[in-house]
Amino acid sequence: MEELNPAQLEAVTTIEGAVLVLAGAGSGKTKTITSRLAYLIYCGIDPSTTLTLTFTNKAAKEMRERALQLVGKVVESPPFLATFHKFGLAFLKNYIHLLGRKNDFIIIDTEDQRRILKKLGEQIEIHPATLQKEISRFKNSLMSPNEVIKIPEFKEKGEVYQNYQLYLQEHNLVDFDDLLLLTYQILATNPQLAEQLSRQYQYIMVDEYQDTNNLQLHILKQLCLTHNNICVVGDDDQAIYGWRGANHRNILNFEREFNAKVVKLELNYRSTPQILERANRLISYNKNRYSKTLRPTCPKGIPVQVEEFPNEQAEARGIASKIANLLTNGVDPSQIAVLYRINALSRGLEEGLRSYKIPYKLVGGTNFYEREEIKDLIAYLRVIANPEDDYSFLRIVNKPKRGIGRATLEKLDRERLGQPYFKFIEKSSLQFLPPKPRNSLKEVVGLIRELQKYKLDELPDKIEELIRLGNFYQLEEKRLNLEEFYGVMREAGELEISLFLNELSLESDQDYITDGQINVMTIHASKGLEFDYLFVIGWEEPFFPLENSDLEEERRLAYVAMTRAKRQLTLTCVRQRFVHGRRREVEKSRFLVEAGLIKGRVKGNKKEEQGSLKVGRLVKHPIFGKGRIVGINRLGKKMRLKIDFGGGIREILSDFVEPI
Repeated sequence: MEELNPAQLEAVTTIEGAVLVLAGAGSGKTKTITSRLAYLIYCGIDPSTTLTLTFTNKAAKEMRERALQLVGKVVESPPFLATFHKFGLAFLKNYIHLLGRKNDFIIIDTEDQRRILKKLGEQIEIHPATLQKEISRFKNSLMSPNEVIKIPEFKEKGEVYQNYQLYLQEHNLVDFDDLLLLTYQILATNPQLAEQLSRQYQYIMVDEYQDTNNLQLHILKQLCLTHNNICVVGDDDQAIYGWRGANHRNILNFEREFNAKVVKLELNYRSTPQILERANRLISYNKNRYSKTLRPTCPKGIPVQVEEFPNEQAEARGIASKIANLLTNGVDPSQIAVLYRINALSRGLEEGLRSYKIPYKLVGGTNFYEREEIKDLIAYLRVIANPEDDYSFLRIVNKPKRGIGRATLEKLDRERLGQPYFKFIEKSSLQFLPPKPRNSLKEVVGLIRELQKYKLDELPDKIEELIRLGNFYQLEEKRLNLEEFYGVMREAGELEISLFLNELSLESDQDYITDGQINVMTIHASKGLEFDYLFVIGWEEPFFPLENSDLEEERRLAYVAMTRAKRQLTLTCVRQRFVHGRRREVEKSRFLVEAGLIKGRVKGNKKEEQGSLKVGRLVKHPIFGKGRIVGINRLGKKMRLKIDFGGGIREILSDFVEPI
């Protein structure tokens, strides 16, 4: 407690009632949360009555370890720290039966979703990736398939959404959004259970509250039915996930909605005064924010550098040269990072790094668990855990090759009459098939039944003995990846296979940050990280801010990028870059002007009026897209807006739209 500054101490010791902790970048957010949890336990509060929700497994693990270390004694009933989705997973394991479903469900990932949607959406000309994003938005906006179908412009998508949900139920699958949606549905329709859970978790803390969406807010309200002891920690200036459904207004409205006390953490322990001066100046142009200014505690450093290059090749070489010098001078590679606004900018950068033989880690690239060979092995485990998982069965039925082709599977599909493939093959004589594929299918079923006899840590040896999966892949790298994953299985011991698989589904990109390489990633992927030496490329219009995007969110994204830097920050721009496939002259980003880094005319007034909701204002809705306000009715402190969405006028509460 002696190490806390006055604002942190106030946040830690205010344990009754709702508290909003506005934690600026580098202000000791994690230290404050862990100290608050330790203080609750120190005050005699049963740790099992606390619930701390985070956005990454890494953050949850770090907070748990640090809090228990601060307590300094063995805790019999440890506190529950988890991501929102892990909390949902644990909840569904206990209560999904209330929806008439079994608790041995399997979580599917984005690739699985898109494969299913590709099949279900064959009749409409919408890419599976687009369908997947739309359905995710529907779920996070609490819209059922029937509600979506009733909207004329979304009727086709709504029908696919409905069929998709039926498919998941029939095969006992859940997607990532279902972990929250089904949790909320159970709580909302079982008030006694919701009250029971609220009494169980008397003290709730939420990390990165600015990144929560409407669905997460509704779950939190269910958890607070019997009390108001909720402390949320976040920074409205770092709300950068609106594009994936996060609602920036959740943190702005929390003080009013929960009658909360507000504590501001404005002392920055990360960056030099020069970096903070530019970041503070930039973010001051946003109107929809709490007034606050980061104050430095670190000694003075060097000014923020802005470097201009002729084109992206020169930019990449220039950055690579500087990084090579840093490495030569003994700088730890893990303390160097290069960030960019969009993935397309990474191509030239990677070429430059390779030309200088600089080892780098592309964070957010192909995740280990997304690689083909690992997905195949996971599919085997899924079928072992749940033989009725048709999607996984079809993935592995001909891996390694067994002479089971498309024609065989089409015949099988016609004959099974909707039964799960595995069950049908096991029970049927398959006389409608030629001997070779018939015997191969029976062999697959026999192999799975044999593998079901073994524990998770025994399966690696048995899979190689019976299936020889490693021999199927020609590339040595793929075989080594399998060996790596076998090691993970062995370390998991006797953990139930379905639990092991669901744990894997909750991994995040930041869990794969490694030493010995510099880090290359999007600005979004860098959230929560910090580096001594930071390079941010692509400070030009129309890349940063990205054209047709929410300008205030783009500015928050620039602020997040700048405040990742501890000692040295370099921002780069070019005179020419490919725009829409053609090389063009580009203009320096307005954000460089607003931050006072280059001279120029600031576009618009310093305090832009884009935040006000008035007739004529353009707004964005997570489902209906962009529209223009044509009428306003006030409902107490809220507003009901009449919005023209391209010819269709709808009435929407103001909380569900963002100004553009």
